Amino acid sequence: MTISEPQKRISERALTVWKISACIHTLVVWLLAGGLTTITVFFDWPYWIIGAALGFAAVYSYLFIILLPTLRWKRWRYEVREQEIELQYGVFIIKKTLIPMIRVQHVDTQQGPLLRKYKLSTVTISTAATVHEIPALDMEEAESLRTSISRLARVADEDV
Repeated sequence: MTISEPQKRISERALTVWKISACIHTLVVWLLAGGLTTITVFFDWPYWIIGAALGFAAVYSYLFIILLPTLRWKRWRYEVREQEIELQYGVFIIKKTLIPMIRVQHVDTQQGPLLRKYKLSTVTISTAATVHEIPALDMEEAESLRTSISRLARVADEDV
């Protein structure tokens, strides 16, 4: 039996949330670059340090605000089947995870302030070994998925 690739995507609004989060993290890099620029001028260090610091901050910003969230969103896929949950994610290295429904202990939804603002939720699937996440789903879809997985896990548990 061949299992097809997972087809369902997370919400496209995940891009916005991830980009805002990256902007917040990138702000720290820009503050460090600004501090290094100030120190360079104050201590009369070579000016190439300023160029290197600002160049690094610019490249860092492009990678973490533009490129990586887009690649991450394009690669994220999931599928919930009767016997298992399949997750596929990654940027440069694609990871595929197959979670047997029999191993699912409980399913939760969670959302922080950014996810709540964009009406998104993350579904967390707990097994005895680890916790798996399906990030940034529409709130209605997340609730429906949580209920569906919970129901399928109970059925799988009863079949044993």
